[in-house]
Amino acid sequence: MTSLDKPTEETTEADDARAVTEAALFEAFGGVRGMVETVLPGLLFVTIFTLNNDLHMSAIAALAVSVVLVVVRLAMKDTVKHAFSGVFGVAFGVVFAMMTDNAKNFYLPGMLYTLGLALAYIVTSLAGVPLIGLILGPVFKENLSWRTRNPGRKKAYTKASYAWGFILLAKSAILFPLYWWADTEQLGWVLVTLKIPPFLLAVWLTWVFLAKAPAPIDVFAEMEAAEKSEEAEKAEKAERERREQEAGGAVPAPSGADGEPADPRGGRHRKA
Repeated sequence: MTSLDKPTEETTEADDARAVTEAALFEAFGGVRGMVETVLPGLLFVTIFTLNNDLHMSAIAALAVSVVLVVVRLAMKDTVKHAFSGVFGVAFGVVFAMMTDNAKNFYLPGMLYTLGLALAYIVTSLAGVPLIGLILGPVFKENLSWRTRNPGRKKAYTKASYAWGFILLAKSAILFPLYWWADTEQLGWVLVTLKIPPFLLAVWLTWVFLAKAPAPIDVFAEMEAAEKSEEAEKAEKAERERREQEAGGAVPAPSGADGEPADPRGGRHRKA
């Protein structure tokens, strides 16, 4: 290897690590399609309510589009976890709004969820088990190996979890005063506006922290290697036992009547 080859290989490995991180983040957080599914129901609700102040029509339209998004994913045999979470969020919002006859309450479950998630990110980071690591560990095929075997990666997950926590906390600090002081349309448009930018900022910071962190330990590959090694040892042991049995079953050398080896000339060996 020449001195010119090494930087090229290191650059390639770094690019591969970044690509893997980007793909994992897109898988975990839904990518562009997941963002659309997150924004569309709330956008439809606030648009219809702004036009005609009809709570029932706005709520039904938001819930209907959430169900359609799930059906589309099912039809395409795609993952539905993000669409399903959107349906449940919209459904809770519809129930709250209908029960209280207050359109603002359509947004309240989502706001409470955001606040709770912010606290969860911060508390789990303080406890040494950052939530973002629990979310992304299986995606990177490392599970919880980062906790004890990869301290650099644990540090990155902790930083990312703090970033998510404080970003969502700042978002909550904007929305909750508006819930009390602003009208439904103002709250709705601000909430829709704040759906994507904080999310993108948190994802970008997560990517920055993880791109600089050590590579994940693929525990699934380790388990497969251990299983193959165990199978190889069992096969080797079985082969060794078979050979020992074959060797033990060989015809013994001829002996005399008293069990002593016979003399090739017809006599017996005399004892010393």
